[in-house]
Amino acid sequence: MRITQEEQRLLLSEARETIAAALEGRPPVYLLSPESGDSALTQPWGAFVTLHIGKNLRGCIGCMTPAAPLKQTIRTMAQEAAFRDPRFPPLARHELGLCRIEISGLSPIELCPDPRSVKVGVHGLYLVHRGRTGVLLPQVPVEQGWDLEAYLDYICVKAGVPPKSYDEPGAKLYTFTATVFGESS
Repeated sequence: MRITQEEQRLLLSEARETIAAALEGRPPVYLLSPESGDSALTQPWGAFVTLHIGKNLRGCIGCMTPAAPLKQTIRTMAQEAAFRDPRFPPLARHELGLCRIEISGLSPIELCPDPRSVKVGVHGLYLVHRGRTGVLLPQVPVEQGWDLEAYLDYICVKAGVPPKSYDEPGAKLYTFTATVFGESS
């Protein structure tokens, strides 16, 4: 399923309104949206919401598995990215106007039979190994200028295991794709 441009605009608006309402201590006011049964908004999707201030990451939280309709997932992940990313303090009210919101709607994850088949810039990675997990969205290696080897090593680091651990017995490397869209800078 694809996310139309109208749905993308609506999701970005709802992510921003969710954060603004929390910062202002009020219930969110969402625009009414036309949703048919085949709308991506009503379908369960995994998704991430990423916040940037300038070129710097300010928060990024998501869920890999589709547990709720996309619209609800984005609302929840927007609040999580703004206030519960353990790498950052909660977003302050004055920062919201500086933030650019990016959304990544995820395809279902698939077990990767050969790490060398990963396409940088196309596939996101999800590693499960030694009781730890790590996720990298498909746009990350492109933003960082990584080649395939660096990308595979960094998913290990992200999971808290040594580089090359994706090749160890018991390691499960998954791939997924993402529909990525965001607010203008």
